[in-house]
Amino acid sequence: MMDWDKLRVFHAVAEAGSFTHAGDTLNLSQSAVSRQISALEESLQVPLFHRHARGLILTEQGETLNRAVREVFAKLAMTEALLTESKEKPSGRLKVTTTVGFGGSWLAPRLQAFLEAYPEISVTLILDDTDLDLAMREADVAIRMHPPKQPDLVQRHLMTMNWVICASPEYLKKHGVPQRAEDLDEHKLILFGGHRPPVPDINWLAEAGRRPGSPRRPLLEVNNTRAIELAIRSGLGIGALPDFMMPENDGLVRLLTELKAPKVDVYFVYPEELRNSKRVAVFRDFLLARLAELQ
Repeated sequence: MMDWDKLRVFHAVAEAGSFTHAGDTLNLSQSAVSRQISALEESLQVPLFHRHARGLILTEQGETLNRAVREVFAKLAMTEALLTESKEKPSGRLKVTTTVGFGGSWLAPRLQAFLEAYPEISVTLILDDTDLDLAMREADVAIRMHPPKQPDLVQRHLMTMNWVICASPEYLKKHGVPQRAEDLDEHKLILFGGHRPPVPDINWLAEAGRRPGSPRRPLLEVNNTRAIELAIRSGLGIGALPDFMMPENDGLVRLLTELKAPKVDVYFVYPEELRNSKRVAVFRDFLLARLAELQ
């Protein structure tokens, strides 16, 4: 039977890629870490790492063991969090992940109200336009702009996001106001650029009023919706922003309001193991209440 202490050391080495860095994490000497790995390899009778001058690389057997160990430790961390959660009121750390645009523009400014209502909870907010692995505890809950792709995840529909086409008054004064989608051919567009867009069809404005497959060429592409908003405000051009980024009387002019745009369904997602977590429940309810104000 494998020794838990040796597995813990193995996992730290696999994640760090060196005995020295793993030792720093575990507060052990490099030699102590090396001895533990050698003992584990001897007990299993397989090599777990390829040693070379720049560090360590997992062997095929090491990769197999590390996947299993990561899953076990993730489950243990989740179980520990559930067991230590207060019976009286929600408490503990909650790791939340969502897109850069939604997290930075909408969620972060509202966390103060949530944390004041639940002072025993602390939040770690991870903004990433790619999906973190909830099953491996990279985060506890996610707010995603698409249905979950991973199996065994609980999902709750939060809202349907709409797009708002807008420009600054300064831009429109200089370049005129488009009256129909085809008029966008004569305007400067600001679109999302990058390999991993945070929501589907994010650059729909490029083909609005045009034949499919013949998009307009933008003046500017940027891989961040907050930066797109700032570029629009500066008078650079016309762009489409999520409605959660568009409070009333914000100084931008709404354009082509009758133009049909794709809708984006937003979901609250978490692992089945956290179904009974009070932290998750109160955070979900907080989101639903605040997002209802946008509808």
